Amino acid sequence: MKERPSFPAQLNRSTAKIRAPASPAAQMPAHGIGLDSSAVRQHMVRRLASQGLTDPRVLAAMQQVERHRFVDSALVNQAYEDTSLPIGLGQTISKPSVVARMAELLCQGVGGKLGRILEIGTGCGYQAAVLSLLAGEVYSMERLRGLHEKARDNLRYLRLPNLHLLFGDGMLGYAKGAPYAAIIAAAGGDAVPQAWLDQLAVGGRLVAPVVSGSGAPGQQTLLVIDKTAQGMRQSVLEGVHFVPLKSGLA
Repeated sequence: MKERPSFPAQLNRSTAKIRAPASPAAQMPAHGIGLDSSAVRQHMVRRLASQGLTDPRVLAAMQQVERHRFVDSALVNQAYEDTSLPIGLGQTISKPSVVARMAELLCQGVGGKLGRILEIGTGCGYQAAVLSLLAGEVYSMERLRGLHEKARDNLRYLRLPNLHLLFGDGMLGYAKGAPYAAIIAAAGGDAVPQAWLDQLAVGGRLVAPVVSGSGAPGQQTLLVIDKTAQGMRQSVLEGVHFVPLKSGLA
């Protein structure tokens, strides 16, 4: 099988206007008190490791990104519990274990950093921040303007130079950035849109929830698609629960 790409060709710099202000990701705060304390995140990471997550790159990224900065103030005390939380407009921030699990699936078989990633469903921006530490470049799309604005505010202080936020219909993907070494979705539909498959690089991997053909109506499973020179190879994994995948802008 062809080796998965680590970094596709550079984009046209005309897209630079959508990138976050430049500054090293290493400036993320690592210590403090209370929820700012690295010890709180270390406890979360130990729990993730006890659940079977092993990739040191993913565990380090989960340790570094402060999840409490991405949830509403009334919910900060639950920020490091392994639970999804509402972020407004009928959407949620995924469980830390789900974020880590999907990130680990993207990283499988890739030495060093991933190349360019397309994320469908920015939400509050938490997963995008985690992915930015694992990849050379991340393009994250959100169809709900309110969440796009919230993510931009949440991520501003991190000043991640390799993270680009896009307001657009995620079902269409973002052809200007293709091909992508990896595509990840935070919403589940009946099938994976053809646009995503077209924009995935040969050797790339897509991880997304899809509505299962069996079981209860609306039940979702995690789907992994590897794009090879011979075609698409699919793996159906465990059951998951994500918000529905929708088209259009709102």
